[in-house]
Amino acid sequence: MPVSLNIPFLLSVAGAFLTSTVVAVTYVWPALRTMPRHNALRLLAAFHAFRFLGMNFLVIGFVSPEVNPVFAGAVGWGDLTAAALALLAMAALSWRWPAAIPIVWFFNIWGTLDLLNAYFMGATKNADPGLFGAGIYIPALYVPLLLVSHVMVFMILMRAKWAEQAQ
Repeated sequence: MPVSLNIPFLLSVAGAFLTSTVVAVTYVWPALRTMPRHNALRLLAAFHAFRFLGMNFLVIGFVSPEVNPVFAGAVGWGDLTAAALALLAMAALSWRWPAAIPIVWFFNIWGTLDLLNAYFMGATKNADPGLFGAGIYIPALYVPLLLVSHVMVFMILMRAKWAEQAQ
């Protein structure tokens, strides 16, 4: 399949990354900076609790039967795992478990690598993003939002000011 057929999809993904970043910098980050660390992390983890949507890549009809099953399995199960880790992180933060911050680190690293792996596998295992059917909005819109929020989680985890607040 010629690469030029994917240009509209790539532009859509790039637009979603740009817009997600602008909205995050303009609106989300200033609000998060005023919150206690645990609350800001819990809010961002809540967004990732919806990652079970990736399981739809395993549903024939939602996606084409021609979608590579290795890709579909990796996306579906990787996202479900990320959703479960996000819920665990939310619980740990809410109940102030001593392991809350390490759990958030684990969730955030897993979730980021899972999304990057899905993009890589999507580019190498599926020649045509049109095969994603209704699922095209997941990599074209939802994944950029998720990756931008993962960056914000890393920023919060690495900021010394928030670490001091938690004491």
